[in-house]
Amino acid sequence: MVFKKIIGLMIGCLGLAKHPTRPVTCAEIDQIVCNSPRIRLSDERFLAYRERGVPKNKSNYRVIIVHGFGSSKEMDFMAPKELLDELSIYLLQFDRVGYGESDPNPKRSLSSESSDIEELADKLQLGSKFYLVEVSVGCYPVWSCLRQIPNRLAGVSLVVPNINFKWLSLPDDLTKDVYMRGLSRRIFWFGRYSPGLLH
Repeated sequence: MVFKKIIGLMIGCLGLAKHPTRPVTCAEIDQIVCNSPRIRLSDERFLAYRERGVPKNKSNYRVIIVHGFGSSKEMDFMAPKELLDELSIYLLQFDRVGYGESDPNPKRSLSSESSDIEELADKLQLGSKFYLVEVSVGCYPVWSCLRQIPNRLAGVSLVVPNINFKWLSLPDDLTKDVYMRGLSRRIFWFGRYSPGLLH
């Protein structure tokens, strides 16, 4: 058992060797071609996005999709074109900070992510209110939006949200059989004590 832990630790250290300490931007690598439309935020960073559905000016619902940990704006959000047309839905999928073609933010926080979402909506002229749909770990920026900009939200949907099992308000009897509990604890431990491993 100890031998396995030592081998795992050595492999982890080798995996971190000679890796950049920050993600690189599209402008820094010639081989990467940024094809998606992007907006420039007030702090000079870029957010890449993708639009689907009906045009904004003809839509009844303007929906921003917030992707999770291992995803991007290219995530296949399974909404058929016929449904989007019938209900007049405009979908906006964007790469969160540091994902895909969006620039990283070394000072990123939950508050800054909600500010990015609000600025994205303003720059793309989505109106005074819009809907948010999150997937997985995208629940954290959406939760921040609920706290920071509730007056801008027409509605919110949480799709398979990731939860923190250390929340005091989460009853143990509801989560004792959840198979993700152990994995989730490890992920949050790594995120807190060695965030460099999650780059």
